[in-house]
Amino acid sequence: MKKLLIVVVALAAVGLYQAFSGKGGSFDSSPSTSLESHDNSAISRAFEEHADGVPVEGQGVVLKLLPDDNQGSRHQRFIVQLESGQSILIAHNIDLASRVSPLSEGALVSFSGEYAWNPKGGVVHWTHRDPDGTHIAGWIRSNGRVFQ
Repeated sequence: MKKLLIVVVALAAVGLYQAFSGKGGSFDSSPSTSLESHDNSAISRAFEEHADGVPVEGQGVVLKLLPDDNQGSRHQRFIVQLESGQSILIAHNIDLASRVSPLSEGALVSFSGEYAWNPKGGVVHWTHRDPDGTHIAGWIRSNGRVFQ
């Protein structure tokens, strides 16, 4: 827990520096740009209720980087562990949005997307803008940058 706190403080300092110095790279100010604590309870509820199509926001630590899913639309995939201990799969469409990079195990990420239940904890997808406008625009924030 102490290591996580150090990571959060360091990422907050870097994010603030980039926000105020204009060095945010592909930083997009549409989602919140601070590293505030996220309430992951909507994700926990959606998992308990076996829900699909639930808009969620959350934050957690990257547990495992997985190979890209290249069948159909390409997706960058990684597993995030929430503060509650629940793990979820993030499936980020890299045909419609930039790859989250750099990304490493142990990194703190925040995300917004659509939750879909599965017995392993669930999947969050639609972490990008929807070109058809039928889904709320999602995003992933890592290392002071927003990917959508």
